[in-house]
Amino acid sequence: MEDGLALFYKNLAEMMDDPEVISVLTKLAKIEQHHKQRLFDLYVTINQAVTDKDAFEAEIVSEVMEGGFTTEEFMEQNRDSLKTVPDVLNMAMMLESQAMDLYMRYSEKARDQKSKTVLYDIAEEEKAHLEALGHLMEQKAN
Repeated sequence: MEDGLALFYKNLAEMMDDPEVISVLTKLAKIEQHHKQRLFDLYVTINQAVTDKDAFEAEIVSEVMEGGFTTEEFMEQNRDSLKTVPDVLNMAMMLESQAMDLYMRYSEKARDQKSKTVLYDIAEEEKAHLEALGHLMEQKAN
């Protein structure tokens, strides 16, 4: 899902004209890649048989976002909701909110402390993304 969301943000950035929005979306895409690495690092502590990240990723369907949609499917279904800067920011806030909720729920279900901590920390990062998007939304409204 991190790959899918990163690709989504990258695609949105390419559609935008506003340099500030492009910068935020590009930053969010990079952060999703950072989250993916943290999750892989956590996974290898649970499953020591996995050592090759590229081989592991080759077996996973990428470009899938929350809800099971591919990035392309999501973009197509929401194309009309992605025409203006406020629309794009609203969509990004919705996705970050869903991600925060997902990581928070998983952190509560995790059995070991390391997993709880990593998942909770990512949830907190998603919360910070929401705040940054909210501030940008306020700036664009004025």
